[in-house]
Amino acid sequence: MTGRRRTRSTFLPGLLTRHARNGVLSAGTAVACTSLLAGCGVVPGTTGDVGTDTITVMTWAPQNTKATNKPGMPAFALAYARWINAKGGINGRKLNVLTCNDHNDSVAAAKCARRAAKENVVAVVGSYSQYADSFFPSLEGAGIPYIGGYGITNAEFTSPLSYPVNGGQPALLAGLGSALAADCGPVALIRPDTITGDQLPPLLDSGLKAGGHRASNDQRAAEDATEYDGQAERALRTTTTGTEDRGCVVPALGDRNGTFMDSFRRAREDYPEVRTATVLGSVDQTAIDATGGTSGPYEGSYITGWYPVASDPRWDGMKRVIREEAFGDNRIDPADAGVQTTWIAYTVFRQIVESLGDGEVSADTVTDALGDGLEVTTGGLTPTLRWRFQDKLAAVGFPRLVNANVTLQVVREGRLVSARKGFVDTTRTLENADVNY
Repeated sequence: MTGRRRTRSTFLPGLLTRHARNGVLSAGTAVACTSLLAGCGVVPGTTGDVGTDTITVMTWAPQNTKATNKPGMPAFALAYARWINAKGGINGRKLNVLTCNDHNDSVAAAKCARRAAKENVVAVVGSYSQYADSFFPSLEGAGIPYIGGYGITNAEFTSPLSYPVNGGQPALLAGLGSALAADCGPVALIRPDTITGDQLPPLLDSGLKAGGHRASNDQRAAEDATEYDGQAERALRTTTTGTEDRGCVVPALGDRNGTFMDSFRRAREDYPEVRTATVLGSVDQTAIDATGGTSGPYEGSYITGWYPVASDPRWDGMKRVIREEAFGDNRIDPADAGVQTTWIAYTVFRQIVESLGDGEVSADTVTDALGDGLEVTTGGLTPTLRWRFQDKLAAVGFPRLVNANVTLQVVREGRLVSARKGFVDTTRTLENADVNY
C-alpha cells in the first residue's frame, strides 16, 4: 500500500466517479514519513493521535431535537468500539468511531457527510437521518459506503453505495398492512407531514390491498407537535362512523407517537372501541408501559419490526457489549430498533474487514468486497445478506432492498411478544406497491 489515491467508477458503470479513501496506512509508509521528516499530515482514515493500524468509521443520528432523536445509535457505536478494541480490534486493527449529530436537519446532515469525507472514513455505519438527499451526494462523491442505515428514506434503497440491513419503512408498513387486512374495518394512518411521511401511505396500502382491504385514510400531522387532539378526533371519526367493523388507527409519528396516544386516550372515551397498530421505532416496551400497559391503548395491537423481540437469545451478543462497555448509559436501550440496527451494522462491518485479511482497508476495498458478492451473517437476526444492485425489488424502485423480512409482534397483557413464529417476507407485497418517485 502506498497511500496513493486512485480514481475509478463503482460497480454500477457510469453512475458516479469516486476516489479511494484509505482507512489504514501501512506501517512501512508510516516509517517512511517519519524518516523523511517531511510533513506527511494526518494519516488517512485517522484523526488526532489515532494510530496507524486504525480503521476510522462514522455513526450519525439526530440528538436533542424537538422531533425524532436516536442518541442510542452513536452511543452504542462508541461502546462497540471500546468492546472490540479491548479484544484486540478487528484483525489486529483498532476501530476508531467518529460520531455526528444530524440535528434532524438537512444542513447538519450534509455537514456530517462532508466531515466523513474530510476525515477519510472507510464507511458510515449504523446511522439514522431523514435527509438522504443532503448527505448521499458527499458520500457518493468520496466513495464512502453507507452500511446499515435505519431505512427511513427511499434513497437508502437506491444509492449504489447504500447497504441496508433491513427493509426499512417499506417492509414494516407493507407487513403491517397485510396483518391488519383481515382484522380491521376502516384504517386511519396518522403520519408526518414531511417528504418522508409522503412515502408511507402507499406502502401500508400495498399490504392492505394484498389482503383484499381498501386503502387507508391518510392523515398528515406535524412531526413536532405538542398535542394531536384534532388528529385523534378525526382518526376516531373515520374509523367508527358508518361501519359495524372495528376500525384500526395506525400512528406512525416516530418519537411523537406517545404524544399522539395521550390525545387519543382522551378522545376515545366518546367513541366506540377501536384497535391501534404501528411499527417498531414508533413504539417499544417503554412506550407501552408509559401508556398504561395492559389497560393502555396498545393492548392487543399488532406491531411490525425488522428483528426478533428484544428478549430473544439472539440478542445476547449485543447485550454483552452493553453490559461490559455501557452499563448505566440510559441512552442505550437494547429494545430500541436503532440500537439493534447499529449492532447488526457493525456485525456486518466486522465481517467485511475480516474478509480483507491483512490487505488494505479503505472505502474502496470495503465497497469492492460488497460489490463482489460478499455474504454476511448476523446470527439469525436477519437472513444472510448480500447486496446486488438489481435485486428482486428493483422494478418498484428499491434496488438495494435485499432483506424484506419483518416480524409480527403483538401486545399481550402489556408485554410486546411474538405474534407469529419466524419472519414474514414482504417481497411480493412490495412488488405490487403503488410507489411514486
